[in-house]
Amino acid sequence: MTQKVAVLGTGKIGEALLSGMIRGGWAPADLLVTARRAERAEELRTRYGVTPVTNAEAAKTADTLILTVKPQDMGTLLDELAPHVPADRLVISGAAGIPTSFFEARLAAGTPVVRVMTNTPALVDEAMSVISAGSHATEADLAHAEEIFGAVGKTLRVPEGQQDACTALSGSGPAYFFYLVEAMTDAGILLGLPRDKAHDLIVQSAIGAATMLRDSGEHPVKLRENVTSPAGTTINAIRELENHGVRAALIAALEAARDRSRQLASGNN
Repeated sequence: MTQKVAVLGTGKIGEALLSGMIRGGWAPADLLVTARRAERAEELRTRYGVTPVTNAEAAKTADTLILTVKPQDMGTLLDELAPHVPADRLVISGAAGIPTSFFEARLAAGTPVVRVMTNTPALVDEAMSVISAGSHATEADLAHAEEIFGAVGKTLRVPEGQQDACTALSGSGPAYFFYLVEAMTDAGILLGLPRDKAHDLIVQSAIGAATMLRDSGEHPVKLRENVTSPAGTTINAIRELENHGVRAALIAALEAARDRSRQLASGNN
């Protein structure tokens, strides 16, 4: 039997997921989309050959519903969906901070819910998607979620209690790297380099460092020590980073992101 998947509230991440699924072999005819604006829905139809529907139609028709609206809009969407979602539908939430219990309390008893936190590198098929099961989700439901999100990167299963930490680390993680690249680019300009050259130097260094971390199996301390010669340039830079509390600032920043994820879960928008 053909499985129909609907992406509800198809913004950038939802569109990245759609395009990745199509590249991964899903037939556009089996993919449904909803969007707040009619012109956005038509744009998706033209670009990908998918079928725009209403939220209610998606709930009635699709075997899997992927909810990609903003956390503050999720309650309103569920109120709209609840009368139309049978208990055998798989519901996948991509909203930061909202626990599976929030969905289970608003949908038919026994509805399987899977919580997924992905990130913006889904746009280039390099996402990190963290997957957790609700109380009614089965192994098959988790495997299906992995198949969908595996189309745009890597997946990792964690207990739901770890989702807020994962949101802080990988959900928001790309922004920290962009922030660091921005700061290093400014430093390059201060040191006399043109912006475009500073950008290229830093981006390729970041790609190379990430590839080494992924492929070498070495601890990051070991890789850093390999670059840090006695009395050399790197150790002087590291000293300044430590003097300015960069490590402590990063830890505090991730704690703040985790705490905000918890606030979203409690309804404090």
